[in-house]
Amino acid sequence: MQNLEITNLSALELAEKIRNKEITAVEAVTAYLNVTEKKDKDINAFITVCHKEALAAAQEIDAKIAKKKKLGLLAGVPYAAKDIFATAGIESTGGSRILKGYKPPADATAIARLKEAGAILIGKTNCDEFAMGASGEHSAYGATKNPHNLKCVSGGSSSGSAAAVAANMCAFAIGTDTGGSIRQPAALCGVVGLKVTYGRISRAGVFPLASSIDTIGPLTKNVCDAALVLGVLAGQDKYDHTTLAAEVPNYLKSINKSSALSESKKKPLQNIKIGLPKECFESKISADIRDNVNKVIVNLEKLGAKVSECSLPYMKYSIPVYYIVVPSEASANLERFDGIRFGLTSDDDSSLIDFYIKNRSKGFGDEVKRRIMIGTYTLSAGYYDAYYKKAMQVRTLICEDFKKAFTKFDALIMPTTPNTAWEIGKKLNDPLSEYLEDMFTAPANLAGLPAISIPSGFGQNKLPLGIQFIGPQFGEEIVFKIGSVYELSKS
Repeated sequence: MQNLEITNLSALELAEKIRNKEITAVEAVTAYLNVTEKKDKDINAFITVCHKEALAAAQEIDAKIAKKKKLGLLAGVPYAAKDIFATAGIESTGGSRILKGYKPPADATAIARLKEAGAILIGKTNCDEFAMGASGEHSAYGATKNPHNLKCVSGGSSSGSAAAVAANMCAFAIGTDTGGSIRQPAALCGVVGLKVTYGRISRAGVFPLASSIDTIGPLTKNVCDAALVLGVLAGQDKYDHTTLAAEVPNYLKSINKSSALSESKKKPLQNIKIGLPKECFESKISADIRDNVNKVIVNLEKLGAKVSECSLPYMKYSIPVYYIVVPSEASANLERFDGIRFGLTSDDDSSLIDFYIKNRSKGFGDEVKRRIMIGTYTLSAGYYDAYYKKAMQVRTLICEDFKKAFTKFDALIMPTTPNTAWEIGKKLNDPLSEYLEDMFTAPANLAGLPAISIPSGFGQNKLPLGIQFIGPQFGEEIVFKIGSVYELSKS
């Protein structure tokens, strides 16, 4: 097969063709590396491309196939990982100068599980430094550009992962989602992005941002691939005590049932109740986004779903709460980066304090410094009760809003973003404007709920639009069902 044909395949299709010997793993990896070499000089989706390692892994897969050995679900499928995942022997920077040259001794659990399933890592993707950003511009390695318009941002913080999938530089990618960092760039780049229930996937070996909120998830070409990858990643892990002992369903099987149902029935979403929070339209959103939500709702109703208005009264406080909780936890988590154990090291030996200051002033970017200072302030004596404690109390109220909504609805629908991708540099001097891009994604993170962003067309500016479905805790199956049926209805 030609490079273009291979890279247009979904992860599931590619895995099947490799298993059936229609394509070799080496051919698949080579095809994606060729596309990456051609496109990434313009997009800047990758910090590190693993040419040698990927081809060696592909040869091992082909040897297993030749010997008829048992294969994993993703055998031979090339993927990319946000550079916030630890990868043994491969530079892992977190998008920061302070970790330049750092090669971890072991893989993150997510990387290890994908390796066990036979997936092949072809590179580490660019990201906002330590996952702090909503545009992909806050990386020490330059901004990731949107494949649909190179003058525009790709979203953040999993910018490189979203852009790499959108540009067919990998079959799928993985990222982290703390306030929308998978779903928001997925929407801006026109791919599928999944944020899972908190504790569904192990965070062991992932550089932390906000430990009480961080989640791991896939960015894919379609909903089916998201279900496939989640099935590999999900499950309890002894290295992460926040992972839960809940049974991992066969997500791919539930997707196949939805697909069969949608083909055999005119109304495959019959009896599915979907709530539309009225607060979405009370927010400042672009006309393109507003019109798109209404069009999606009309489509869902044709498919049998009953969509009606609901209310999440405390949703409007999500951004203020998020930007108190996250900087507070980030300031504690980033304390470990001191230039002594790993990463950038200053030659200043005048005093320990001067040594720390020089390492961190050189190593951290402006956005990271801003959030560290905010977080340190809110946790300081005299301000903890007024800020962090109060924010956590409001976070509980946000969780209660969702619990009440899910007593009446199977899922909720929201726009993924309030706007389409904006021009690079436009919001760099206006942090608040960029923070507000998370207004529809952050609520699910604060409540620990699963949510998926599905491509839903293009705006008048010819840039992608995304629609978001949010489910109850461990409700990945319901968002997969709605998302896959909606996706099929467009094809």
